[in-house]
Amino acid sequence: MIRPCTDSDVPNISAIVNDAAQAYKGVIPPDRWHEPYMPLEELKEEIAAGVKFWGYEDDGWLIGIMGMQRVKDVTLIRHAYVRTGMRNRGIGGKLLAHLLEQLDGRILVGTWKAANWAVKFYQKHGFQLVSEEEKDRLLKTYWNIPERQIETSVVLVHKGIPS
Repeated sequence: MIRPCTDSDVPNISAIVNDAAQAYKGVIPPDRWHEPYMPLEELKEEIAAGVKFWGYEDDGWLIGIMGMQRVKDVTLIRHAYVRTGMRNRGIGGKLLAHLLEQLDGRILVGTWKAANWAVKFYQKHGFQLVSEEEKDRLLKTYWNIPERQIETSVVLVHKGIPS
């Protein structure tokens, strides 16, 4: 079942993010990796900044999450994670499809350039990479991330939406 997450889900969201983000360890630049990947306080700041999380729940257990955040004139897909032991079962695709059904207008997602699996996932679900120049512009316009993260990231836009 896909449902909106509540304040009581925050500890589970944190656990899912930090479990699933282990896939980035040794893949993304070492200067961008830290433990925990997303401290609880940072997660709470993201929620306070408008990230709304949806969860995939199975038998009362939250196993995947995905956020969306309206920023200016676009919607960002944020923090998409599935518990390590539950990957490759279509959960991320179901969460993304659910969010896309609710959204209109320009939809963007940013991820690590080296996370080939994430880039392929979004491409499989109707997103296309933007140029390096456009990526830099979009990340500086819609995200609040350090320059080093901009250098090591990509942005994808949902197809059918003019760039």
